[in-house]
Amino acid sequence: MGRIGLLVSDFTISFMWVWSGVLIKMYVYNNLGFGHEPTGEIIKSTLSIVNMFFFALLGKITNGGTYNPLTVFAAAITGDFTRFLFTVAARIPAQVIGSIAGVKLIIQLFPEIGLGPRLNVDIHRGALTEGLLTFAIVTISLGLARNIPGSFFMKTWISSVSKLTLHILGSDLTGGCMNPASVMGWAYARGAHVTKEHILVYWLAPIEATLLAIWTFRVLVPQLKEEKVDKKAKSE
Repeated sequence: MGRIGLLVSDFTISFMWVWSGVLIKMYVYNNLGFGHEPTGEIIKSTLSIVNMFFFALLGKITNGGTYNPLTVFAAAITGDFTRFLFTVAARIPAQVIGSIAGVKLIIQLFPEIGLGPRLNVDIHRGALTEGLLTFAIVTISLGLARNIPGSFFMKTWISSVSKLTLHILGSDLTGGCMNPASVMGWAYARGAHVTKEHILVYWLAPIEATLLAIWTFRVLVPQLKEEKVDKKAKSE
């Protein structure tokens, strides 16, 4: 798939992602009639994992289309400058625009749905929370890519359960988002997308945590190429 196709995929998948979360909540709370009781939360969590499998499959079909800027940013850091520039200047904006378009349509059709995640603690604790959650999920993703290179189901299962767990841990504080584009969509809808809280907590902290996770992983985990060289040396 060419670069234009990848941008279209990022836009479309980001649009669909913000819708999927809303539809799951509406189905569980409105259609099924469950509140925030254990049964409702279990059903919502199960549907969320199925939803993440669906989007992982979409990413595979589109050869890399995704809804989260941190995913493409982490990959761009390890690539060449052209790839990095394309990611920062084109792919991430496409994801943000897709999220904004999705949220705008949601609010037009379902104005009672609310205005998305909000910061419920002070800015420093919020930045620390989103940073720690992002550091954890990026580290897990790097570990899965290295240790389970070929198993789509196993990688997606571990990644989905990890994301859901981290989301639940941070939901009462920052929303447990770990996705700047999705938060940007909701923040733009309520006119809070240029505030200090939004930029520091939902953009700067996750980006810094992503960089730290990549650096830490490179330092602590030996590279596959180095291991292959060692194995060849031993065999000879």
